[in-house]
Amino acid sequence: MDDPEVPPLLTITNKPINKDDYGGFLGTCTSVSKFEKLNQLGEGTYGVVHRAVDVRDKSIVALKEVRIFADGKRDGIPNTALREISLLRSLRHQNIIGVLDVAVADDHLDEIYMVMEFAQHDLADLIDYSAAKFTVSEVKCLMKQLLEGLEYIHSRGIIHRDIKMSNLLLTSSGVLKIADFGLARAFVDRPMTPSVVTIWYRSPELLFGAKSYSSSVDLWSAGCIMGELILRSPLLPGASEKEQIDRIVNLLGAPNDRIWPGFRMLPFARSFRLTTMRPNTLNKVLSGQSEATINFVNELLTYDPARRLSAREALSDEYFYERPIALDPSLLPTFPSVKHISDEAKRADAKLVQAGGQQQQQQQQQQQRQGGSVSVKNKSQIKSGSYSFEFGEDDLPEDMRQPKRSRR
Repeated sequence: MDDPEVPPLLTITNKPINKDDYGGFLGTCTSVSKFEKLNQLGEGTYGVVHRAVDVRDKSIVALKEVRIFADGKRDGIPNTALREISLLRSLRHQNIIGVLDVAVADDHLDEIYMVMEFAQHDLADLIDYSAAKFTVSEVKCLMKQLLEGLEYIHSRGIIHRDIKMSNLLLTSSGVLKIADFGLARAFVDRPMTPSVVTIWYRSPELLFGAKSYSSSVDLWSAGCIMGELILRSPLLPGASEKEQIDRIVNLLGAPNDRIWPGFRMLPFARSFRLTTMRPNTLNKVLSGQSEATINFVNELLTYDPARRLSAREALSDEYFYERPIALDPSLLPTFPSVKHISDEAKRADAKLVQAGGQQQQQQQQQQQRQGGSVSVKNKSQIKSGSYSFEFGEDDLPEDMRQPKRSRR
Protein backbone atom coordinates (compact mmCIF):
# COMPACT_ATOMS: atom_id res chain seq x y z
CA MET A 1 0.00 0.00 0.00
CA ASP A 2 1.33 3.40 -0.94
CA ASP A 3 2.02 5.86 1.82
CA PRO A 4 -0.78 8.41 2.14
CA GLU A 5 0.03 11.64 0.40
CA VAL A 6 1.14 14.39 2.78
CA PRO A 7 -1.11 17.44 2.29
CA PRO A 8 0.76 20.50 1.06
CA LEU A 9 1.39 23.54 3.22
CA LEU A 10 -1.02 26.28 2.18
CA THR A 11 -1.34 29.99 2.77
CA ILE A 12 -4.59 31.45 4.09
CA THR A 13 -5.55 31.98 0.46
CA ASN A 14 -4.97 28.28 -0.29
CA LYS A 15 -1.80 28.80 -2.26
CA PRO A 16 0.87 26.10 -1.84
CA ILE A 17 4.01 26.97 0.13
CA ASN A 18 7.44 25.56 -0.57
CA LYS A 19 8.82 25.47 2.96
CA ASP A 20 12.39 25.24 1.63
CA ASP A 21 12.00 28.77 0.27
CA TYR A 22 11.41 30.01 3.81
CA GLY A 23 14.11 28.16 5.71
CA GLY A 24 11.91 25.18 6.50
CA PHE A 25 9.65 25.59 9.49
CA LEU A 26 11.90 28.32 10.91
CA GLY A 27 11.04 31.00 8.39
CA THR A 28 12.67 34.16 9.72
CA CYS A 29 12.56 32.83 13.30
CA THR A 30 15.49 31.49 15.31
CA SER A 31 15.99 27.83 16.13
CA VAL A 32 15.20 27.01 19.74
CA SER A 33 18.41 24.95 19.75
CA LYS A 34 20.28 28.27 20.00
CA PHE A 35 19.08 28.55 23.60
CA GLU A 36 19.88 26.46 26.65
CA LYS A 37 17.22 26.42 29.37
CA LEU A 38 18.57 27.06 32.87
CA ASN A 39 15.57 27.04 35.22
CA GLN A 40 11.85 27.66 35.30
CA LEU A 41 10.76 31.17 36.32
CA GLY A 42 7.01 30.73 36.33
CA GLU A 43 3.97 29.40 34.56
CA GLY A 44 1.10 31.35 33.07
CA THR A 45 -2.13 30.55 31.30
CA TYR A 46 -0.44 30.05 27.96
CA GLY A 47 2.86 28.44 28.86
CA VAL A 48 5.94 28.11 31.01
CA VAL A 49 8.64 30.78 31.26
CA HIS A 50 12.29 29.70 31.56
CA ARG A 51 15.51 31.54 32.18
CA ALA A 52 17.84 30.59 29.35
CA VAL A 53 21.21 31.44 27.84
CA ASP A 54 21.72 32.32 24.21
CA VAL A 55 24.59 29.99 23.27
CA ARG A 56 25.71 32.38 20.52
CA ASP A 57 26.64 35.32 22.76
CA LYS A 58 26.07 33.89 26.30
CA SER A 59 23.41 36.52 27.07
CA ILE A 60 20.63 35.66 29.53
CA VAL A 61 17.07 35.78 28.19
CA ALA A 62 13.59 34.64 29.19
CA LEU A 63 11.94 31.98 27.02
CA LYS A 64 8.14 32.22 27.20
CA GLU A 65 6.52 29.12 25.77
CA VAL A 66 3.56 29.61 23.48
CA ARG A 67 1.32 26.69 24.29
CA ILE A 68 -0.39 25.32 21.16
CA PHE A 69 -2.41 22.21 20.35
CA ALA A 70 -3.43 22.10 24.03
CA ASP A 71 -5.72 19.32 25.31
CA GLY A 72 -5.50 17.51 22.00
CA LYS A 73 -7.17 20.38 20.15
CA ARG A 74 -5.69 21.59 16.89
CA ASP A 75 -6.55 25.21 17.51
CA GLY A 76 -3.05 26.53 16.85
CA ILE A 77 -1.52 29.55 18.52
CA PRO A 78 -3.87 31.36 20.95
CA ASN A 79 -5.04 34.81 19.87
CA THR A 80 -3.63 36.28 23.08
CA ALA A 81 -0.14 35.03 22.19
CA LEU A 82 -0.35 36.39 18.64
CA ARG A 83 -1.58 39.71 20.01
CA GLU A 84 1.24 39.86 22.57
CA ILE A 85 3.94 39.07 20.00
CA SER A 86 2.53 41.59 17.53
CA LEU A 87 2.20 44.39 20.09
CA LEU A 88 5.52 43.88 21.82
CA ARG A 89 7.42 43.67 18.53
CA SER A 90 6.01 47.10 17.67
CA LEU A 91 6.91 48.74 21.01
CA ARG A 92 10.31 50.17 21.95
CA HIS A 93 10.55 51.69 25.42
CA GLN A 94 12.82 51.06 28.39
CA ASN A 95 9.82 50.40 30.67
CA ILE A 96 8.16 47.87 28.34
CA ILE A 97 9.49 44.31 28.25
CA GLY A 98 11.05 43.62 24.88
CA VAL A 99 10.47 40.63 22.62
CA LEU A 100 13.89 40.00 21.11
CA ASP A 101 12.94 37.15 18.80
CA VAL A 102 10.63 34.21 18.22
CA ALA A 103 12.20 30.75 18.48
CA VAL A 104 10.75 27.53 17.05
CA ALA A 105 11.78 23.90 16.86
CA ASP A 106 13.80 22.87 13.83
CA ASP A 107 11.48 20.17 12.49
CA HIS A 108 7.99 20.65 13.95
CA LEU A 109 5.60 23.43 14.90
CA ASP A 110 4.52 22.44 18.40
CA GLU A 111 7.40 24.29 20.11
CA ILE A 112 7.24 28.06 19.81
CA TYR A 113 8.81 30.51 22.25
CA MET A 114 8.95 34.25 22.68
CA VAL A 115 12.54 35.27 23.40
CA MET A 116 12.23 38.13 25.85
CA GLU A 117 14.40 40.42 27.93
CA PHE A 118 15.29 38.85 31.26
CA ALA A 119 14.35 40.63 34.49
CA GLN A 120 15.44 39.27 37.84
CA HIS A 121 12.27 39.98 39.84
CA ASP A 122 8.61 40.78 39.71
CA LEU A 123 7.17 43.19 42.26
CA ALA A 124 4.70 40.62 43.61
CA ASP A 125 7.50 38.32 44.76
CA LEU A 126 9.45 41.20 46.27
CA ILE A 127 6.40 42.25 48.28
CA ASP A 128 5.29 38.75 49.27
CA TYR A 129 8.53 36.86 49.88
CA SER A 130 11.21 39.33 50.85
CA ALA A 131 11.81 41.89 53.57
CA ALA A 132 11.86 44.77 51.09
CA LYS A 133 10.32 47.96 52.43
CA PHE A 134 10.45 50.68 49.84
CA THR A 135 11.22 54.22 50.95
CA VAL A 136 9.22 57.23 49.74
CA SER A 137 11.79 58.05 47.05
CA GLU A 138 11.93 54.39 45.93
CA VAL A 139 8.13 54.21 45.60
CA LYS A 140 8.26 57.40 43.52
CA CYS A 141 10.96 55.88 41.32
CA LEU A 142 8.88 52.76 40.64
CA MET A 143 5.65 54.72 40.09
CA LYS A 144 7.38 57.16 37.74
CA GLN A 145 8.67 54.29 35.60
CA LEU A 146 5.27 52.57 35.59
CA LEU A 147 3.53 55.76 34.49
CA GLU A 148 6.14 56.47 31.82
CA GLY A 149 5.54 53.00 30.40
CA LEU A 150 1.77 53.52 30.50
CA GLU A 151 2.04 56.95 28.91
CA TYR A 152 4.04 55.41 26.07
CA ILE A 153 1.56 52.63 25.25
CA HIS A 154 -1.49 54.87 25.76
CA SER A 155 -0.05 57.46 23.38
CA ARG A 156 0.01 54.65 20.80
CA GLY A 157 -3.63 53.73 21.40
CA ILE A 158 -2.92 50.55 23.43
CA ILE A 159 -4.64 49.58 26.69
CA HIS A 160 -2.77 46.97 28.76
CA ARG A 161 -5.83 45.71 30.69
CA ASP A 162 -3.89 43.59 33.19
CA ILE A 163 -1.62 45.88 35.20
CA LYS A 164 -0.77 44.05 38.43
CA MET A 165 2.26 43.47 40.65
CA SER A 166 3.26 40.16 39.06
CA ASN A 167 3.26 41.80 35.60
CA LEU A 168 5.73 44.48 36.70
CA LEU A 169 9.29 43.19 36.43
CA LEU A 170 12.44 44.73 37.91
CA THR A 171 15.92 44.32 36.46
CA SER A 172 19.16 44.23 38.42
CA SER A 173 19.80 47.83 37.31
CA GLY A 174 16.54 49.04 38.81
CA VAL A 175 14.56 49.37 35.57
CA LEU A 176 10.85 48.54 35.84
CA LYS A 177 9.39 46.63 32.87
CA ILE A 178 5.68 46.26 32.13
CA ALA A 179 5.12 42.68 30.94
CA ASP A 180 2.41 40.25 29.80
CA PHE A 181 0.48 41.94 27.01
CA GLY A 182 -1.79 38.94 26.42
CA LEU A 183 -4.92 40.96 27.30
CA ALA A 184 -3.71 44.22 25.72
CA ARG A 185 -5.82 45.75 22.99
CA ALA A 186 -5.62 48.65 20.64
CA PHE A 187 -8.29 51.12 21.70
CA VAL A 188 -11.42 50.77 19.59
CA ASP A 189 -14.67 52.72 19.73
CA ARG A 190 -16.82 49.64 20.11
CA PRO A 191 -17.85 47.32 22.97
CA MET A 192 -15.08 45.33 24.66
CA THR A 193 -15.31 42.67 27.35
CA PRO A 194 -15.37 43.99 30.95
CA SER A 195 -13.94 40.67 32.20
CA VAL A 196 -10.35 41.85 32.11
CA VAL A 197 -7.77 42.95 34.71
CA THR A 198 -7.02 40.79 37.74
CA ILE A 199 -9.78 41.49 40.25
CA TRP A 200 -7.62 43.21 42.91
CA TYR A 201 -6.68 45.86 40.35
CA ARG A 202 -9.96 46.03 38.40
CA SER A 203 -11.54 49.47 38.03
CA PRO A 204 -15.13 50.16 39.16
CA GLU A 205 -16.42 50.75 35.61
CA LEU A 206 -15.34 47.19 34.73
CA LEU A 207 -16.81 45.76 37.94
CA PHE A 208 -20.13 47.44 37.16
CA GLY A 209 -20.13 45.92 33.66
CA ALA A 210 -19.08 48.76 31.36
CA LYS A 211 -18.28 47.51 27.85
CA SER A 212 -17.03 50.87 26.66
CA TYR A 213 -13.91 51.96 28.51
CA SER A 214 -10.55 53.58 27.93
CA SER A 215 -6.94 53.57 29.08
CA SER A 216 -8.17 54.94 32.42
CA VAL A 217 -8.64 51.32 33.56
CA ASP A 218 -4.82 51.04 33.63
CA LEU A 219 -4.57 54.17 35.82
CA TRP A 220 -6.92 52.71 38.42
CA SER A 221 -4.64 49.66 38.53
CA ALA A 222 -1.64 51.99 38.96
CA GLY A 223 -3.35 53.55 41.99
CA CYS A 224 -3.80 50.08 43.52
CA ILE A 225 -0.13 49.32 42.78
CA MET A 226 0.98 52.50 44.57
CA GLY A 227 -1.08 51.66 47.64
CA GLU A 228 0.44 48.18 47.70
CA LEU A 229 4.00 49.52 47.42
CA ILE A 230 3.35 51.79 50.40
CA LEU A 231 1.54 49.23 52.57
CA ARG A 232 3.49 46.13 51.48
CA SER A 233 0.15 44.35 51.14
CA PRO A 234 -2.65 44.54 48.55
CA LEU A 235 -4.80 47.63 48.88
CA LEU A 236 -8.05 45.99 47.70
CA PRO A 237 -7.70 42.17 47.87
CA GLY A 238 -11.28 41.09 47.07
CA ALA A 239 -12.09 37.42 46.55
CA SER A 240 -15.06 38.08 44.25
CA GLU A 241 -16.57 40.93 42.25
CA LYS A 242 -19.05 41.65 45.05
CA GLU A 243 -16.36 41.66 47.74
CA GLN A 244 -14.16 43.83 45.53
CA ILE A 245 -16.92 46.43 45.19
CA ASP A 246 -17.52 46.29 48.96
CA ARG A 247 -13.82 46.93 49.61
CA ILE A 248 -13.73 49.85 47.18
CA VAL A 249 -16.83 51.41 48.80
CA ASN A 250 -15.35 50.91 52.28
CA LEU A 251 -12.19 52.71 51.16
CA LEU A 252 -13.56 55.49 48.97
CA GLY A 253 -17.24 55.82 49.85
CA ALA A 254 -20.10 54.90 47.54
CA PRO A 255 -20.35 56.09 43.92
CA ASN A 256 -23.35 58.06 42.71
CA ASP A 257 -24.43 60.09 39.68
CA ARG A 258 -23.19 63.32 41.24
CA ILE A 259 -19.53 62.26 41.42
CA TRP A 260 -19.80 59.84 38.50
CA PRO A 261 -22.27 61.02 35.86
CA GLY A 262 -24.03 58.09 34.22
CA PHE A 263 -23.16 55.65 37.01
CA ARG A 264 -26.75 54.40 37.38
CA MET A 265 -26.84 53.53 33.68
CA LEU A 266 -24.09 50.89 34.05
CA PRO A 267 -25.33 47.29 33.63
CA PHE A 268 -24.72 46.15 37.22
CA ALA A 269 -25.14 49.46 39.07
CA ARG A 270 -28.64 48.58 40.33
CA SER A 271 -27.57 45.07 41.36
CA PHE A 272 -25.78 46.35 44.47
CA ARG A 273 -27.18 48.10 47.53
CA LEU A 274 -24.53 50.68 48.34
CA THR A 275 -24.21 52.56 51.63
CA THR A 276 -24.43 56.17 50.50
CA MET A 277 -23.11 57.89 53.65
CA ARG A 278 -19.83 55.98 53.95
CA PRO A 279 -16.82 58.38 54.02
CA ASN A 280 -13.51 58.18 52.14
CA THR A 281 -11.00 56.49 54.50
CA LEU A 282 -7.90 56.51 52.29
CA ASN A 283 -6.17 59.04 54.57
CA LYS A 284 -6.53 56.57 57.47
CA VAL A 285 -5.37 53.57 55.46
CA LEU A 286 -2.32 55.53 54.26
CA SER A 287 -1.74 57.27 57.58
CA GLY A 288 1.71 58.80 57.89
CA GLN A 289 1.91 59.65 54.19
CA SER A 290 2.07 63.22 52.97
CA GLU A 291 -1.03 65.10 51.84
CA ALA A 292 0.32 65.16 48.28
CA THR A 293 0.74 61.37 48.35
CA ILE A 294 -2.82 60.74 49.57
CA ASN A 295 -4.26 63.23 47.07
CA PHE A 296 -2.32 61.54 44.26
CA VAL A 297 -3.65 58.07 45.10
CA ASN A 298 -7.15 59.54 45.39
CA GLU A 299 -6.84 61.05 41.91
CA LEU A 300 -5.75 57.70 40.46
CA LEU A 301 -8.64 55.99 42.27
CA THR A 302 -11.30 58.41 41.06
CA TYR A 303 -14.62 56.70 40.36
CA ASP A 304 -15.42 58.66 37.21
CA PRO A 305 -12.97 57.43 34.52
CA ALA A 306 -13.37 60.73 32.65
CA ARG A 307 -11.99 62.60 35.69
CA ARG A 308 -9.31 60.07 36.58
CA LEU A 309 -5.75 61.19 35.92
CA SER A 310 -4.18 60.16 32.63
CA ALA A 311 -0.63 58.82 32.70
CA ARG A 312 0.67 62.11 31.28
CA GLU A 313 -1.22 64.16 33.89
CA ALA A 314 -0.04 61.85 36.66
CA LEU A 315 3.61 62.37 35.73
CA SER A 316 3.10 66.13 36.21
CA ASP A 317 1.41 65.79 39.60
CA GLU A 318 2.66 67.66 42.66
CA TYR A 319 3.51 64.29 44.22
CA PHE A 320 6.61 63.90 42.02
CA TYR A 321 7.89 67.40 42.85
CA GLU A 322 7.52 67.09 46.61
CA ARG A 323 10.66 66.09 48.50
CA PRO A 324 12.07 63.53 48.69
CA ILE A 325 12.11 63.28 44.91
CA ALA A 326 12.12 60.02 42.94
CA LEU A 327 15.32 58.03 43.21
CA ASP A 328 17.29 57.35 40.04
CA PRO A 329 16.61 53.73 38.98
CA SER A 330 20.32 52.90 39.06
CA LEU A 331 20.31 53.72 42.79
CA LEU A 332 17.54 51.29 43.71
CA PRO A 333 18.81 48.54 46.03
CA THR A 334 19.45 45.11 44.59
CA PHE A 335 17.66 42.05 45.89
CA PRO A 336 18.58 38.36 46.12
CA SER A 337 16.42 36.19 43.90
CA VAL A 338 13.38 34.56 45.43
CA LYS A 339 12.52 32.61 42.28
CA HIS A 340 14.02 29.45 43.75
CA ILE A 341 11.06 29.15 46.11
CA SER A 342 8.88 26.61 44.36
CA ASP A 343 5.10 26.59 44.27
CA GLU A 344 5.19 23.32 46.21
CA ALA A 345 7.20 24.97 48.96
CA LYS A 346 4.75 27.86 49.13
CA ARG A 347 1.80 25.49 49.45
CA ALA A 348 3.61 23.46 52.10
CA ASP A 349 4.39 26.64 54.03
CA ALA A 350 0.73 27.71 53.92
CA LYS A 351 -0.26 24.36 55.47
CA LEU A 352 2.46 24.79 58.10
CA VAL A 353 1.09 28.18 59.03
CA GLN A 354 -2.42 26.80 59.44
CA ALA A 355 -1.32 23.78 61.47
CA GLY A 356 1.38 25.15 63.70
CA GLY A 357 1.77 28.83 63.08
CA GLN A 358 -0.29 29.99 66.04
CA GLN A 359 1.52 27.67 68.44
CA GLN A 360 4.93 28.85 67.22
CA GLN A 361 3.88 32.48 67.53
CA GLN A 362 2.68 31.92 71.12
CA GLN A 363 6.02 30.31 72.02
CA GLN A 364 7.96 33.21 70.56
CA GLN A 365 5.78 35.78 72.33
CA GLN A 366 6.27 33.94 75.63
CA GLN A 367 10.06 34.00 75.16
CA GLN A 368 9.96 37.71 74.43
CA ARG A 369 7.86 38.43 77.55
CA GLN A 370 10.44 36.55 79.60
CA GLY A 371 13.17 38.83 78.30
CA GLY A 372 14.88 36.24 76.15
CA SER A 373 15.61 36.44 72.45
CA VAL A 374 13.87 34.31 69.92
CA SER A 375 16.39 31.89 68.46
CA VAL A 376 16.10 30.51 64.99
CA LYS A 377 18.25 27.54 64.08
CA ASN A 378 20.34 27.23 60.95
CA LYS A 379 19.75 30.79 59.81
CA SER A 380 21.93 32.56 57.31
CA GLN A 381 21.55 36.18 56.34
CA ILE A 382 21.93 37.81 52.95
CA LYS A 383 22.35 41.57 52.92
CA SER A 384 21.58 43.53 49.80
CA GLY A 385 21.51 47.30 49.62
CA SER A 386 19.62 48.64 52.63
CA TYR A 387 17.72 45.38 53.12
CA SER A 388 18.45 42.08 54.82
CA PHE A 389 16.89 38.75 53.91
CA GLU A 390 16.95 35.68 56.13
CA PHE A 391 16.83 32.16 54.73
CA GLY A 392 17.16 28.91 56.64
CA GLU A 393 18.64 25.74 55.29
CA ASP A 394 15.29 24.00 55.54
CA ASP A 395 12.82 26.86 55.76
CA LEU A 396 11.41 29.62 53.63
CA PRO A 397 11.87 33.37 54.05
CA GLU A 398 10.27 34.50 57.30
CA ASP A 399 7.71 36.71 55.57
CA MET A 400 6.22 33.56 54.08
CA ARG A 401 5.28 32.38 57.60
CA GLN A 402 2.44 34.89 57.56
CA PRO A 403 -0.72 33.59 55.87
CA LYS A 404 -1.37 35.56 52.65
CA ARG A 405 -4.38 35.65 50.38
CA SER A 406 -3.23 34.07 47.13
CA ARG A 407 -2.78 36.36 44.15
CA ARG A 408 -5.04 35.95 41.13
